[in-house]
Amino acid sequence: MDGFFIAGVIVCLASAAICIGAAAIRQPPNDITILSVAAVELFLLVYGVSAIIRQAGGEPLNGEAWEFWGYLLTALCIPLAGFWWSILERSRWSNLVLGAVGITVFVMLYRMEQIWDRVPL
Repeated sequence: MDGFFIAGVIVCLASAAICIGAAAIRQPPNDITILSVAAVELFLLVYGVSAIIRQAGGEPLNGEAWEFWGYLLTALCIPLAGFWWSILERSRWSNLVLGAVGITVFVMLYRMEQIWDRVPL
């Protein structure tokens, strides 16, 4: 496991906890929940740039490159979709969708870590 994976786990699970907690207390999406999902997106952007730098520096992927980059590009779209959902439907259920963003990106990050290091975590 590398530091990026651990940071991603923290960001994704914190975002999921914030959003699910807001849904549990029947709050509509607000700045805190939306910003927590923005933090997930920002993390993915930093992760993507670092992956480009790592590969350009000679660190190879131990799995299929197309699969890693496909996961990363898909993961980048998920927080955007959750954001638009929460803007268009201003109910407490939108916070559950935002919570699902964190969990989904966590699972995809887990898979990307497996592809990068070829390690069954």
